[in-house]
Amino acid sequence: ALESPPSPAAYHPAMVKRNPNFGKLASSYLFVEIRNRKEAFMAANPDAKLIALGIGDTTEPLPQVIVDAVKAKADAMATREGYQGYPEPYGEDDIRKHIAKEIYKDAVSFDEIFVSDGSKPDLARFQFLSAAGSKIAVQDPVYPAYVDQSVIGGKTGQNKDGRYENIVYMDCNPANNFFPDLSILDSSVDYIFFCSPANPSGAVATKEQLAALIAKAKEIGAFIVFDGAYSAFIQDDSLPKSIYEVPGAREVAFETNSFSKNLGFTGVRLGWTVCPKDLKFEDGASVHADWSRVVGTMSNGPSHFASAGACAMFTEAGMKAHKELIQYYLGNAKLVREVLLKANMEVYGGDNAPYVWVRCPGKDSWSTFQEFLDKCQIVSTPGAGFGSMGEGFVRFSSFAPRQAVEEAVTRLAKHYGV
Repeated sequence: ALESPPSPAAYHPAMVKRNPNFGKLASSYLFVEIRNRKEAFMAANPDAKLIALGIGDTTEPLPQVIVDAVKAKADAMATREGYQGYPEPYGEDDIRKHIAKEIYKDAVSFDEIFVSDGSKPDLARFQFLSAAGSKIAVQDPVYPAYVDQSVIGGKTGQNKDGRYENIVYMDCNPANNFFPDLSILDSSVDYIFFCSPANPSGAVATKEQLAALIAKAKEIGAFIVFDGAYSAFIQDDSLPKSIYEVPGAREVAFETNSFSKNLGFTGVRLGWTVCPKDLKFEDGASVHADWSRVVGTMSNGPSHFASAGACAMFTEAGMKAHKELIQYYLGNAKLVREVLLKANMEVYGGDNAPYVWVRCPGKDSWSTFQEFLDKCQIVSTPGAGFGSMGEGFVRFSSFAPRQAVEEAVTRLAKHYGV
């Protein structure tokens, strides 16, 4: 007869060691605290109608031309002739060619574009490309994923007073027009993560500034990881939407981007990374070849349905819908920006980016957050959650229904008497 399994009490703890880098991670304090404060407010004010302008998640329905393309792909997949199994690991050639021609104006070739399930997963894959002990530099305030992924990947030391060892934090603030002092970068830095338009500040680097960044990368022998996720929101034609608009970028820069914000694909998932064939490691090895191996090993490629939807964006009707969506969110940002300017606040972003970055003089981030919550029933995001340079600021997101933004503006105007 089979013996009875041992009781749970007889089991011993697993002898599998935990990845010690998880122990370095700072707790998810920002969003936990936002949730706690929202819950406390609603408990005290159960009839309140909160307006969420904190999260960078799209709200508007997918354009019909995109939906029709996805439906057509689904119908085709229901036939023997139209069925497709695994997608190409780097994306189908048609979507890659569309991106190369329409977005980069052939500054990169289609086989240097790697289409994926989003730029955030691609950013995580850099942990497998980079060598152990690689050192990164980031803007401060910073998109938290750059830092947390590097911590989990074992590229950092401990967190000391809100900053991790083995990361260079490049201060970005009104005093330097949100472009950092590049002289702090030296040859110990391997990867410079740079976002433009920046999340959270909405600042956009000029061509001259990107030229200086490229020159510094060449001087110290580093690569740039350029995040252009919000580039479609840039309205000023003098500002670069891609780092490859600047000479010399192909020799030092990756670029990652996404359909999430400019096409409402946050829930559909499709992005890409450009890895030029000009990139070489110190031993002369091809970065493109290694990145190809990383992507092919870590991913089965993007969804056929997401790719079909994205391809539809490059039609005449698709581009029209895409531009309308961008203008919708920028219209929201303009409304928020204008009422805050009338209230004599320091306001940045919101013109070439979907985020409005606001400072209330004499107040810290959480005090400002609480004021907007208590007095206006509006949820923002405290800037301190993006790094020490974010202290004193809050971020407003334009990703919201227009009716909600108009109501938020009415509340803000009433609160400030403008």
